[in-house]
Amino acid sequence: MKIIFIAWKNCWQKAGATTLTLLLLSFGVGIISMMLLLENQLSEKFNKNIKDIDFVLGAKGSPLQLILANVYHIDAPTGNIKVSEAQRIIENPTVKEAIPLAYGDNYEGWRIVGTTPRYAEFYGVKLKEGKIFESPFEVTVGSYAAKELNLKLGQTFKSNHGLDKEGEEEEGHDQLFTVVGIYEASGTVIDRLILTPVESIWEVHNHGDHEENAHAAIVSAEEHDAEHAHEEESAHQDEVAADNHAPEEDGHEEGHDHEEEREVTAYLLIKRLPMAPMILPQLVKNTNMQLALPAIEINRLNENFGIGMSVVKAVAILIMIISFLSVFISLYNALRERQYELAILRTLGGRRIQLFILILLEGFFMVALGLIIGLVLSRVGITMLSDMAKDSFHDEFNAFIFLPQEYYLVGITLGLGVVASLLPALRAFFMDISKTLSND
Repeated sequence: MKIIFIAWKNCWQKAGATTLTLLLLSFGVGIISMMLLLENQLSEKFNKNIKDIDFVLGAKGSPLQLILANVYHIDAPTGNIKVSEAQRIIENPTVKEAIPLAYGDNYEGWRIVGTTPRYAEFYGVKLKEGKIFESPFEVTVGSYAAKELNLKLGQTFKSNHGLDKEGEEEEGHDQLFTVVGIYEASGTVIDRLILTPVESIWEVHNHGDHEENAHAAIVSAEEHDAEHAHEEESAHQDEVAADNHAPEEDGHEEGHDHEEEREVTAYLLIKRLPMAPMILPQLVKNTNMQLALPAIEINRLNENFGIGMSVVKAVAILIMIISFLSVFISLYNALRERQYELAILRTLGGRRIQLFILILLEGFFMVALGLIIGLVLSRVGITMLSDMAKDSFHDEFNAFIFLPQEYYLVGITLGLGVVASLLPALRAFFMDISKTLSND
């Protein structure tokens, strides 16, 4: 126990050198640990939210932007697409399922997404209280959004135009949204969304028919095409009958226009057949639409992000190597300055192994303390990044987890610390007492 106290005291005989070593080591460990935490949680979030989504059908533009906006909800969409134009894609036999997404409004910066109950069901999100939205202007709120906005069942609110709170500063639309349900926490994008029927988005932006069911409008493209063909074949009869049935025809044309104008931001597609990647891209050629593959785009993002992460890790490793050299130099110089003191200890009954252990303990204490400070700094860094993500993306990171990779980091750091202390410790072990005393 006494030797531990002496070793700790010796570490701070040169406080300046020890402090510099600790700063270098803790900075290197902190960066690596923070990168591991960030990489792990980002990868988990990306993979969890991609789930089984094979394609995203949306407006032309950046494929990555289309994925980020409609899968992760962290970017602006590339635009809207007409339901009637998308119909031949989503009804293709190779497509098993198509989930519509419609943007346009927010509440206090949290996105209101027009969709179907299938969207949350697709991610396996369960209802915590209330019910799933059914009618226009009913909303079921993600757990995180409900918590941060303090939304309760039965509460009403008005939406603002745009996707961000800092966007267009408008008073809320006249229509009131009513909270009818709250989802359980799931760790998916659903947690930070406000979900409502697609019809709500159409109606609030005057793109929908207030009396028709939204789902019926989405799946009625074939009927629409048949009606349109019929109108062209019977144009003469329609003109003759215009005088007698003008109100009915006008009403039909108005409904027809509304149906054609109905738009969504994107469709999440799940393939039925393996040949879907070969067939579907051909169908969007010469249109204003595009098909993006989430897996491919996220892999590209990970590759680019991974390069940056690798560079940062490499810099951190270099800093750690420098810190280990600093430990070695500090102990070696301290040994040279204290060799007379150590020789006296030997003459007073101290054994070689005790001196060996003493030097090793000094190096171990410096490395262990730097390691602890570094791990604490990484948690502070993740907490700061989480606050930034919370403000910008309504998401957060968990700073209070310990990854399996960090066990390796701890083991390697302590091991290298012992190695850096080994040579000075061996010199103390083999020190010639008589020669040292005679020289001094």
